[in-house]
Amino acid sequence: MSLQKGKHNIAEIEGIRCTVVEPGVTVERAEFLKNLLAYNGYEVKMEKEKAKDGTELDTFVIGLTDLLFNPMIALYEKKLIRKDGFTVTPNYWNQTAGQETLPYWQVQR
Repeated sequence: MSLQKGKHNIAEIEGIRCTVVEPGVTVERAEFLKNLLAYNGYEVKMEKEKAKDGTELDTFVIGLTDLLFNPMIALYEKKLIRKDGFTVTPNYWNQTAGQETLPYWQVQR
């Protein structure tokens, strides 16, 4: 689930019902999210996505066994912590460069 959509999806990953964090991610993005969420104490499940004909794709689906988890709520309530001790910001979550030290109302566009 990206931060653009607030919809809460549940799917079966590795035989366990999970909250879908993000579908269709690359290997690098999957490892980033897996490490971040595991550091915060969540049990992370990931598997390769499958096409409608059953063949495996090059993308992954990331899920958590915590069915109540919503990344948007966790981020904006500042419940996720990075390994360096700072809270996870939307720029860090999306892996984009940005001004993370300024409050949002002082950022110039």
